[in-house]
Amino acid sequence: MRQGPFAGRYPAVAVMVTFALIPYLALSAAIEPLVPTITAQLGMTPQMMSLASGLANAAYAAGTVLAVQLAQHLPQRRMLLAYAVVLVVGAVVTAGALNGVMFTFGLIFLGLATSMLLIAAAPSLTIGFPKKRLPQTAMIMNMCVFGAVAIGPFIGGVQSAAGQWRPLFWIIAGIAVLALAMAVLTFEDAPPADPTAPRDLRAIGLAAAGCVLAFAGAARLTTHGLFDVEVALPMFVGLALIVTLITYQFRARRPLLTVRAVLTSSIPVAGVGLALFAAAASVAATSLTAAALMDELSAFRVGLLYLPELGGAIVMAVVFGVVISRRAMHYLPLVGMVLLAAGIVVFQLALPANQPLVLLGAALTGLALGATVAPALFVTGFSLQSNSLQRVFAIIELLRAVAAFLVAPILANIVVSASADRLDGTRHALWIGFGLAIAGAVFGIAVYALSGARPQKPDLDRFLDGDAAAWHSPPLLARLRGTAAAPAPTRSGPVDRGLPAPAPIAESDLDRATPGPICFAYDGSDLARSAIVAAPGLVGPGRDAVVVCVWQPADVGFTPPPGEYFDPNNAHEVARMAERVAAAGALLAEQAGFRARSVAVEAAPTWQGIVFAAQAEKARLIVLGPHPRGGLLAALQGSVSATVAAHTAIPVLFVPSPADTETDKTVESGASPQVNGRSAAVGVGE
Repeated sequence: MRQGPFAGRYPAVAVMVTFALIPYLALSAAIEPLVPTITAQLGMTPQMMSLASGLANAAYAAGTVLAVQLAQHLPQRRMLLAYAVVLVVGAVVTAGALNGVMFTFGLIFLGLATSMLLIAAAPSLTIGFPKKRLPQTAMIMNMCVFGAVAIGPFIGGVQSAAGQWRPLFWIIAGIAVLALAMAVLTFEDAPPADPTAPRDLRAIGLAAAGCVLAFAGAARLTTHGLFDVEVALPMFVGLALIVTLITYQFRARRPLLTVRAVLTSSIPVAGVGLALFAAAASVAATSLTAAALMDELSAFRVGLLYLPELGGAIVMAVVFGVVISRRAMHYLPLVGMVLLAAGIVVFQLALPANQPLVLLGAALTGLALGATVAPALFVTGFSLQSNSLQRVFAIIELLRAVAAFLVAPILANIVVSASADRLDGTRHALWIGFGLAIAGAVFGIAVYALSGARPQKPDLDRFLDGDAAAWHSPPLLARLRGTAAAPAPTRSGPVDRGLPAPAPIAESDLDRATPGPICFAYDGSDLARSAIVAAPGLVGPGRDAVVVCVWQPADVGFTPPPGEYFDPNNAHEVARMAERVAAAGALLAEQAGFRARSVAVEAAPTWQGIVFAAQAEKARLIVLGPHPRGGLLAALQGSVSATVAAHTAIPVLFVPSPADTETDKTVESGASPQVNGRSAAVGVGE
């Protein structure tokens, strides 16, 4: 199987996700102070600029649904590469825009690619690694979304002070290129999620049309009133289409989005509700307050005053990582809503330009944002099986985008229409935000109380294994309806999904004659099959052999038999398919003359599983079928074979395929293949 050199390595995948999400999310918060400069240089009106941002936000919201649909039918990691290419194209087009049309299309590509990257990359980072990585994943996801948004006003203010906008956009383009490079370097082919799923063009159409109409209508609020037909008609029709999408998916027999599972269970409803209230309320505490402050202070000074928001987001991301495996995780979104309400009150007192209070309000808001949306997202995800995580992320990001990006222009319109004094209008909007924060907290408490839900410690082993949800979530309003809330199922004992690091083997062990088997690394590819078939001529038949198939959730790590379907986001299904692939390899080895048995091993990266299994079996030899590469591809794609050889003292034999041997002039017929300094063997396709 083709792999990047950093495939299966958590730090590299985390960096890839970070670079993929930061560009657009940071830009969406940084662009406001740059609007006068951009519109002047590109010949755009403020209305055109508002429409460009609105369409980009619509693309971000609708892209979540499109990404889920594509994941069902197309290889997921290959699609991630395609999304990264779109991200780069959007960033370059925006940075190099010659006019408003180019700028608008670039922003749309950026928004679309960012949401699709989020949906494609989230499962790999969340469920594709052992549970010890979950706290780090929680912190990374929190910082990618809200750390990027929190730093936006600062970088926008810095760029505005310089009177330029393109340098920032070219930096964004550079980060997008790094995201693409990391997507290549961490590439590990993964099959579609469900090729038998229906192609739900109706859901995609409703999402796209609803978001475009709603956001385009709201964008016209810069020059029209809320109830003008140019605003109200598209905005309310768009919202009606989004409601229709949710209703349609709720009633569908094979839905694209897991709406029914989310909206009929108490804890997911509480989590989604809190996320929406927080997204809507936070607008008042950030963009509206910043706009009011810029009447008194420079954009650069306002950006500096909002830096504590980034500090608060960092602190709360660390807290989230600590509590994600504890009962306290349920309380974190509630704490965040209280902090958000407090931050809005402080901003009320800070206007028109009390800088110490602005610093305090920004810090409280940063803490609040870090404690609400991302924790609520994981609370919702933990209430369902892990293979639903991708679709849960899609539902929440779609609705969150609608709540945040649609409420912002509405509140901005209230600022100018509620009072002739802009400062007085901002205070009115802040009180609306305060009310939303309090309503969100009350909503979450009420759903738990009326449904009989209780804070529970998540069973992360059960969740990551795909057995069931991490905790029991009673039916929505179960206590009010008199429905018994069944207790959460228990498991007999913990399951360790991680592999210990391979123990070093002393060189003296190599000198001992051991009866250990030959270890074939097998991933179902043609190269792996060729290595097993060719092995008897190199090591002799009649030997004991063990055929190892290494797997991981999400990224899988092997090639299933043609026409076979399994859910790559369900650990049990991936494990069962890996066992079948290993058994097929063992049968092939028996036909080649070996006494073979099979074993499936969960490990990331792949080389570690091969080395661990070989050492556990006390193998005398590892046989690999390396994929020949050259040029740029060789520089970008790594070799499982070479990495295995570098991390074990067991001899490793590289067996090229017959086609490669014929074209390789350096390998003579009958010559013994070169091993890692010794004589060795194994077969794995890469």
